[in-house]
Amino acid sequence: MSGPRNKTPKPPKSLLRLVGRAVVEYGMIRDGDRILLGVSGGKDSLSLLAILRHLQAYAPVRFELGVVTVDPEVPGFDPAPLKAYYTDLGVPWLYERQPIMKQAEEHMDGDSFCAYCARMKRGIMYRLCRREGYGVLALGQHLDDLAESLLMSIFHGGQLRTMKAHYRNDAGDIRIIRPLAYCRERQTAAFAEAAGLPVVPDSCPACFTKPTRREHMKALLAREEAEHPHLFANVLHAIRPLLTEGEPP
Repeated sequence: MSGPRNKTPKPPKSLLRLVGRAVVEYGMIRDGDRILLGVSGGKDSLSLLAILRHLQAYAPVRFELGVVTVDPEVPGFDPAPLKAYYTDLGVPWLYERQPIMKQAEEHMDGDSFCAYCARMKRGIMYRLCRREGYGVLALGQHLDDLAESLLMSIFHGGQLRTMKAHYRNDAGDIRIIRPLAYCRERQTAAFAEAAGLPVVPDSCPACFTKPTRREHMKALLAREEAEHPHLFANVLHAIRPLLTEGEPP
């Protein structure tokens, strides 16, 4: 396994500390792991790519890293620049196209397009993990995403749930990790801009055609944080039992 090339942008220490803490506390990365990172082209997944490449060079555990981009064939989404970026970094990459929007129009029932698309993408990534021999799937959701999911689950689902930091899929053959679980969205945005990461604009344009429940939760949290600066620290403290629920062996 070769280490990251010099062209890999160096993440700030603030992000590395938070990711390192989450990785250690939840046992996300183990020696010899083969990790496939889902990269949509947004600021979060591209930031996580740079962080994991950095960890490859400096972390005490040795692991392999590949990336996968699933193109849902949504109008306006062009992930083509990512292919050259992956090659330039020297990281193995997979690219899969599937007309998820068209399939949603035909098969979606009682679900939002965003939820349907996310579920379909995960299924594709699971299949590619199995085919290419990756035992771990890394996803780029951060603390803001976890907080929004918690509120949506409470308000609209009547359940106390959020995304887990580390778990196994239903089949039990793939571990899913979210190394950005302690990081804020504004941190990945600042890093992506400062490092000039090749962010794909509106990496899922269909999600921006009208306000979504997640956007409402994001606005609510922003208003509350303006009055209560420690809001997200409190949210993280409250959801920690949910993040470890069903933690894999």
